[in-house]
This record gives sequence, structure tokens and C-alpha cells, in this order.
Amino acid sequence: MTAQTTSPTTTRNAPAGHVPAYAAPAASAPLERTTVPRRPVGEHDVLIDIKYAGICHSDIHQARDGWGEGIFPMVPGHEIAGVVAEVGPGVTKFRVGDRVGVGCMVDSCRTCDACRAGLEQYCVKGNVQTYNALDKSGEPTYGGYSRQIVVDEAFTLRIPDGLSLDVAAPLLCAGITTYSPLAHWNAGPGKKVAIVGLGGLGHMAVKIAHAMGAEVTVLSQTLRKKDDGLRLGADHYYATGDDATFEQLAGAFDLIVSTVSAPLPFDRYLGLLKTDGALVNVGAPEEPVSLNVFSLMLQRKTLAGSAIGGIAETQEMLDFCAAHGLGAEIELIGADRINEAYERILASDVRYRFVIDAATI
Repeated sequence: MTAQTTSPTTTRNAPAGHVPAYAAPAASAPLERTTVPRRPVGEHDVLIDIKYAGICHSDIHQARDGWGEGIFPMVPGHEIAGVVAEVGPGVTKFRVGDRVGVGCMVDSCRTCDACRAGLEQYCVKGNVQTYNALDKSGEPTYGGYSRQIVVDEAFTLRIPDGLSLDVAAPLLCAGITTYSPLAHWNAGPGKKVAIVGLGGLGHMAVKIAHAMGAEVTVLSQTLRKKDDGLRLGADHYYATGDDATFEQLAGAFDLIVSTVSAPLPFDRYLGLLKTDGALVNVGAPEEPVSLNVFSLMLQRKTLAGSAIGGIAETQEMLDFCAAHGLGAEIELIGADRINEAYERILASDVRYRFVIDAATI
């Protein structure tokens, strides 16, 4: 059910407590400039001046109600990089001027087994998403397509000095979404890892898997991006539009990470795994998928899913990327090009992540 909320004001000069933002006023409506309320800085809050916000494919899914009814007006954006402008009196982790980031969630119950284990992304009661959600007070959350955001320090990340803020922003979703399954399924030396799709998620998966020491193969529909894939760290690149690929690579991989948001013929891809191999989905198709369970049973294979990472693991990912010089490949845009960027993402016309310069909002 769509939550009933007060529409953001459309005045250019934001009222007290409001900040400039870009919002979708209704499902599938073009995003437009507006203002949205931000809560006062509380005891453990940090106020962040947003410098850059990445555009994730999931922003499009949600702004267009692809995953179910959303909360409108909606300000997308969960790849946020900026600078601390103010801290609450109880804040101990950050100071004014610190470089920080915010990812896909801004709170959780903090008491369930998952939260206590540092797996806030799997909070039993449901974490609070950075946008298109209701916070613990029942107010809608608004995301990073805005000039400022207020976030609890416990869900704020430190961006290492070795990463520029613009290329770091997409790491808060694309980076952790791919790092987490690669780490969990032990990608590294001696492991053969395939990445399905070379897009916003896939290009970071290639970089990270390569830095972990795995032998990396890209599986893409065509060879159009082969040169990019090899430059980013892939050892091999195959076209899945060629049936011979599935014959040639049968039983080849320990781990396959699918980053695409379209349904896959899972039985074919499972055939590419070794015994005890795993196919992990981080892309989220809107449509149901089908599967013959014998594709799993006969070689004890695993079909799994993975959703971002916990706060500690996200910080680990940022530190890893800084240590290895891994930032996203970006196209920096002004906010007036957000709607154009959405259409280009759907047409696979970006290499590899759009990032909004928040100064243009």
C-alpha cells in the first residue's frame, strides 16, 4: 500500500528544515526538482553535505514501481558520498569535515541475531532503507538525490582518503553488493569466478574479484565490452549469446555472480558450475524465474542470493577498495540529466555508473 505523505514543497528557496532534492512525484513520473524535509540533528546523528550520489538500477525499479507500490513522492539514491557538516552531542565516530558515505540502509532493529552479528542487511524485523521506506517514527525516508541528509552515526561510513568522493559514491551499493558475495563464497587465489553482466554492478565485481586474486571470467550477451572487461581485470570474456559458450565452459567455475536484473535461464548457467559450485544472484529481476531442481541436485550445486552487506563489512569493502585503488568507472552528470540517465541505463548506454554532482541539485 502506498503511504500517505505530505508532498515536498516545490519552492526554490527551501523552508527551514527542508533541502533541495530531485523526486519522482508519482510512479513512473519524471523526476523533478523540489525540496524535502530533513529531521533535526539528534544525539547520535550526523548532518552530511552530499557531494555526489550514484544512480543505481534499483532506483529505476523503485521509482517506477517495478518491485511493488512505492512511497511517493520518492527521492531515490543510496550511493551517497559527502562531508560531515554537523554532529550531534553524542557522536563519537565522526567530526565536522570528515569524508563519509551512506549506503542502502539507515537503521535496523539492532537487537535481532542478524543485527548483533553485524548483518544489519538481514535484520529480522527489516532494516530501514535509505529511501522508499518509513523510519522508526513513521516518517518517509528520502535518499541521496538531495543536498543534505541526516543519518545516525552507526549507519554512516568513513570514506578513506585514497578514494575520490565521486568514484567512491557507487561503492556504497555497487561495491558492497558485489564484495559481500565474493568474500562470503571465498573468491581468491585458485578460484575460478564468473561475473554475469558488465554493468554498474558487474564492472565492480570484476575489479574486486581480480583484486582478491581469483581467475575472473565475464559472461556477457555479446563481446561488445570485451576490451573494457579485460582492462578492468577479467582474464577471459565470453558471449552468452553464443551457444558454444555453454558447451565450452561446462563445469568450469567455482562461483558465478549474476549482476543482471533480467531473468536468466538458470539451468544453463548452473551447468557452468563445478561440483559444490554456487550461483549467486545480486541482480533483482522484476519477473519470476523458473528452475529444474535436477540442475542443483546432480552436482550438489547452490543457487543463492545476496543483499548488500552489513555496516562493518561495508567499511571493510571501502578500505579494501582504497588499498587496491578501486573506484567506480563513472560518468558525472548534472541533476537536470537524471531522467535522461534513467533511459540510458535501461538502454545499457553507460560505462559504468552515472553519478550526480549534488551541487547541481
